[in-house]
Amino acid sequence: MIRAYKFLLRPTGRQTAALGEMLRDHCSLYNGALQERRDAYRHTSKTSVRYGDQSAQLKEIRAFDPERQGRWSFSSQQATLRRLDKAFQAFFRRVKAGRTAGYPRFKGVGHFDTVTFPKDGDGCRWDSTPQDAHTRVRLQGVGHIRVHQHRPVQGRVKTISVKREGNRWYVALSCDNVPAEELPPTGAIVGIDMGVAHFLTTSDGEHVANPRFLAAMADELAEAQRHLATFPKRTRQRTRKHRAAARKVAKLHGKIRRQRADFHHKTARALIAGHDVIAHERLNTAGMTKSPQPKADPERPGSFLPNGAAAKAGLNRSILDAGWAQFLAILANKAESAGRIVVPVDARNTSRTCPACGHVAKENRVTQERFQCMACGFTANADHVGATNILSGAGLALCAAA
Repeated sequence: MIRAYKFLLRPTGRQTAALGEMLRDHCSLYNGALQERRDAYRHTSKTSVRYGDQSAQLKEIRAFDPERQGRWSFSSQQATLRRLDKAFQAFFRRVKAGRTAGYPRFKGVGHFDTVTFPKDGDGCRWDSTPQDAHTRVRLQGVGHIRVHQHRPVQGRVKTISVKREGNRWYVALSCDNVPAEELPPTGAIVGIDMGVAHFLTTSDGEHVANPRFLAAMADELAEAQRHLATFPKRTRQRTRKHRAAARKVAKLHGKIRRQRADFHHKTARALIAGHDVIAHERLNTAGMTKSPQPKADPERPGSFLPNGAAAKAGLNRSILDAGWAQFLAILANKAESAGRIVVPVDARNTSRTCPACGHVAKENRVTQERFQCMACGFTANADHVGATNILSGAGLALCAAA
């Protein structure tokens, strides 16, 4: 198995400055490579510059600028160029598919937060001081940085990434050959229905409350964003107060993100520990949270009819606050490690189908919480009905797979 580990770094003041300089120089390399591709294509020859061409120039770039580009790991700089190449590959793939292309953009220093080292031992070393009581990671040009290792690392460390989040620094390890930690079988199966009123409802009738982390901190976040909006959006040099206001907003968003991830991990772990098979809706969260298309008023050119955008925005905010996509990804990863089975089920009509007689109708769902079959009169909680139908659909899917 492949597994990722993320640990908090505790750099000294000098190491923090060096980490910032490393990000700055990798960002400069990324933007320079992007500019070269743009200029080559705008030339009358329409030349295409690829990763191999730019990687071959690294030796000359490092020799020309030894104080900056020559200071860092050659392999990490190659990884930065590969990152740009992947962005262009994704751009051309979207163009070919007829989707919104999204041409690769230049990165600001504050928006380039990750440097990757493709191989442990090449410009970086995990557990570089094994004789020390504290775990450290060594990065070329920075030194041995103390790591707050809160759990053991299993398997073989392949890649090491350093990431900045606000004023914190993290190291992420990608490890292979990680042994699976299979849990003993329980003989229980369950279906779960994702929602907004309740985060999820199981086919056993259990409701898991929606913590609404974003809504809980909405007032504090709005105040911080209003203060940040008083400063100019585009400026060559931010003042100290401007930087402090930006850090405050980033800090609040980071706290909400960590709270949500912690909740998802704990909820997924509880489901995995108690059930052998877990069925859930196959959700397209990106499609569900799209803004409604504007409706032109045929009688008044240039005007638009009401399209429910305000109400849809509130629903979209609630869905994204719940974080369904992240939770289902965490659930699948934990299930793979524990030897459990996760079955995605088609979500169509799961909350409109009567589990007693099988009657399907939109009118069966009287309200957001109440289900009443128009054919047989069966009544129940709507989310519970959805979870029950999801479990039934999972049984059909498993039979088909078998």
